[in-house]
Amino acid sequence: MKKIVSILLVFAFFVSALPAQDRTKDFDPNKMRERVKTLSADDFEGRGPGTEGGKRAAQYLADQLKSIGIKPGNRGSYFQNVKLIGVKADPKTVLSVVDKGGKVEGFKFGDEFVATSGTQTAEVSTDAELVFAGYGVDAPQYNWNDYKGDPDQYRNKVLMILVNDPPATASESDLFGGKALTYYGRWTYKYEEAARRGAAGVILVHTTESAGYGWNVVRTSNGSWRYEIARTSEDKTPFLKFKAWATNEAATKLLRAGKLGLEGLKNQAKSRDFKPVNTGLRVKLDIHSDLKSFDSPNVVGTLDGKSAKKKSEYVVFSAHWDHLGVGEPNDKGDKIYNGAYDNASGDAAILGIAEVLAKTPMKDRPDRSFLFLFPTAEEQGLLGAEYYSRHPLIPLNKTAADVNLDGVNFFGKVSDFVALGANRSSIIDQITTAADERKFTIKGDPNPEQGFFFRSDHFPFAKVGVPSVNFQHGDTFLTPPGKEAASFFKDYNAKYYHQVTDEYHDWWDMSAMVQESELALAIGVKLANVSEMPRYKDSDEFAAGDRSRFKK
Repeated sequence: MKKIVSILLVFAFFVSALPAQDRTKDFDPNKMRERVKTLSADDFEGRGPGTEGGKRAAQYLADQLKSIGIKPGNRGSYFQNVKLIGVKADPKTVLSVVDKGGKVEGFKFGDEFVATSGTQTAEVSTDAELVFAGYGVDAPQYNWNDYKGDPDQYRNKVLMILVNDPPATASESDLFGGKALTYYGRWTYKYEEAARRGAAGVILVHTTESAGYGWNVVRTSNGSWRYEIARTSEDKTPFLKFKAWATNEAATKLLRAGKLGLEGLKNQAKSRDFKPVNTGLRVKLDIHSDLKSFDSPNVVGTLDGKSAKKKSEYVVFSAHWDHLGVGEPNDKGDKIYNGAYDNASGDAAILGIAEVLAKTPMKDRPDRSFLFLFPTAEEQGLLGAEYYSRHPLIPLNKTAADVNLDGVNFFGKVSDFVALGANRSSIIDQITTAADERKFTIKGDPNPEQGFFFRSDHFPFAKVGVPSVNFQHGDTFLTPPGKEAASFFKDYNAKYYHQVTDEYHDWWDMSAMVQESELALAIGVKLANVSEMPRYKDSDEFAAGDRSRFKK
């Protein structure tokens, strides 16, 4: 008997030591190519939420899920409708600044500032004092508060706020995460905190270094339709009358009207002792907007796991389907923002993963089930994923993890990948194991100062305590990319991100897309098989949300 037990133990060890199952051959690169081409084609009109092209994109994804054999994810439907409000500011809008002597200085929409209404109405008028509020941060854990003094001094004022975190100091190198951006540095937080203070509006000061992208991205992202989740009568969340960005040059000129220097104020804002500065200026801004209300769906599908005990728990694969639609034309007259890399590539990858899993016999499937989620309006502030996190189709305490794909590699196969946010929770173990089995390296965030962790659809999951990762390819290519691919890769942020030039090309390397998709699949499978539900580390900022979801 002892001999039999020993043999069984040796056999078990041998099986566990076998290389991981590589599913590369199960992916169909030709289908992935066709899906990218279809979703990023001109007749999908840049997949803007609420547009005919956006509707066609959502329907296409639903049809693909059905043909693959994925079940509807919302009580018989592939759609979870999200009520959105769209506003499009008149490009003739002028921001005016009035000094103490009544002198008026105007600023041009698009070139010097952009603004959108936060009231979800067609008309908004603001005439309010301007206060420089530093970084606009209230962070008790860092003993930092830019909102000092009488709370009423911010009510109904316009606040000028710097983008990014307050900088680390020589004595506190890890202040606000050191080089890494925290959520306090994100523009979304700046607007949210100012609204909680009762401000009328916010003007964010843009620099390429602080934002992580150029003014061209701000301009194209805000120069057309902007969307928000429609507020209801029960929604008591505070909001701003307007949300604006200004170029650093425009902000400098604006403050000069009050005999103030922007660079001097920036230096003051670097200190905990900073106090908001009343500029003596008034900001006048009348925004007339086109307005529309519409439903735009999250596309959802499910696939059952094999375990009777665990199939009620789900691993989520997500990739947003939307892009910027039709907007400001470039110098060649092209005005369709096709979004091939961002994020038709991610959609094609998730469909490929779904197809491989759907073809897997039930006896060979992972224990937990899968939810395939294609959120809407990611480009407008992660709205579809935010809505899903508030109205989950799978209870949060039954949601094991989210693996998000936003921009999948088509440049060439690599040996390294980046798993943004994975080290915050136990999912780092499954990710590292899957990578090690394939002899891949998992690297840290190469640009932590740009806050990519907060900029895609995994983040709303993180905020409600679901372990989440934004999975990205690295840059250690097994073979040097071709000329076109190398150019696209090198110049992506400057020339392609949120531009009409983000288009599909026949030189796309589908083997690279399959490589990344296969690793993402392997990670999802391991998360679906791990014995205990993944959890955030106790020290992480999202641990409270993690604990909360299991109390419900």
